[in-house]
Parts: sequence; structure tokens; C-alpha cells
Amino acid sequence: MARLFRTLRHRAEQPERMDDFSQGGSELREALRHLRRLNRIFGAAPPALYGVRRLWSEAGRPKRLSILDVGSGSGDVNRLLLRWADANRIDLQIVLADVTEEACEEARRLFRGERRVRVMRSDLFALPDACADVVTGTQFVHHFGADRLPGAVRRMLQISRLGVVINDIHRHWIPWAAVWLATRLVSGNRYIRSDGPLSVAKGFRARDWDELGQALGMADNIFYAWRPWFRYVVVVRKSRAECGRRK
Repeated sequence: MARLFRTLRHRAEQPERMDDFSQGGSELREALRHLRRLNRIFGAAPPALYGVRRLWSEAGRPKRLSILDVGSGSGDVNRLLLRWADANRIDLQIVLADVTEEACEEARRLFRGERRVRVMRSDLFALPDACADVVTGTQFVHHFGADRLPGAVRRMLQISRLGVVINDIHRHWIPWAAVWLATRLVSGNRYIRSDGPLSVAKGFRARDWDELGQALGMADNIFYAWRPWFRYVVVVRKSRAECGRRK
């Protein structure tokens, strides 16, 4: 246990199996399906809604809203956003963007028949500027090490018109142990068993978000909050002048 505490003091730098794009195929597709189950168990969707709702409210609660979910995987957390839009009579359009074809296939299958959701295969840095009101990333930015994280979030800001919502994991021994156990109970998939606990070790603590705000030069425009269960939601707002250029 003492060794685990020492390990979790700093973000792990080891790449996840999912970061190796030379692999994939049926095992990755299975991992994405099992990840949806784990997302339900660990409450992955509500923090994303919390952040989107915050930016939406600050923008004057518009009746039309577009969201781009980068590194979306199969995009399952967005089902809660669609229900929220229905309840509030918001014309919501969502684009799910992921770099792997396996994730795009799973997303198309999951949202088949849902006209408000479009799936595209794309890397974060290939997306056009100001192409969505809100850019979200659920369990996405922990894939970037400390040296690359500010650049990734800066690019997410450039893609957005209002701001960015980050939904990621609190680096702590409790979620590490819970995820280690859950992945072994619900899946025999190598991606899930390897990347589940590692994703917690690559997660964040409050000081990491403070350092990100400083690195971006946007300490006054970044808000973060701890959310159940052992998650952080981070909202990075664009300046009023930039929001005024919303298309």
C-alpha cells in the first residue's frame, strides 16, 4: 500500500494499450463495449453534463447548442446530454470525434438512428477552429503527459466557441483499487485490465489543474470541481471577446 501511495503522488507516464494505434480490431471494439459498462458503474456521464450546463448557463441558455466530443470512444456519456437537451427543449447537435476506426464504428452503432449525433474520424489537431460551441473530453486529456497537456487543451479551446469541458479521473488509491477490482470482475479484455487502473494513475489532483491554468495563462478562466465518484470536471472559458465572435 505504501508503494501505491508513492506511485500515485505523481501522474504515471506509461502509455496505455489504447495509445498504441498499431493494434486494435475486435479486441479494441470489445474493450469499448466493456468501457461503457464501467462508465455506468463509475458515473462517467454526470460530470460532463455539469460542465456543459455551466457553460450553457453562462452563455445565456441558448436554445441551440453544438458539442464536439474529442477522443469520444463510443460516445456513450453523451446520451445523458441528449436527455438533458430534450428536457430543456434545446436544439442540440453533437459530433463525436475519435482517431480510431473501431471507436467510430462503435459510436455509429450506439447512436444509429439518432439524427442529432454525427461521428467523424479525426485527430484533435486536425479539427478546424471554432467548429463547435463547446468542446468536451471525457477521460481524454489524461492520455497527454504534463509537457503535452497545455497544448492539447489550448487546441481544444481553439476548436470551441464558448469553452472546454474536461471530465477526468481523480488520482487516488480508492478509485485505483475500485477500478482494479471492477475491471477484473466485468472483463477479461486486455485493454480493460491494463488501461483501467493505469488511467487512474495517469489522472489528476487539484494542483495539476492549478498548474494547467498557469501554463495556459488562464488562471482566472479555469474552474474545476470534484464530482462523484472520484472525478474532476474542469471548465475552461473563453474570454468575453472571443465568445462574442461565436458563429
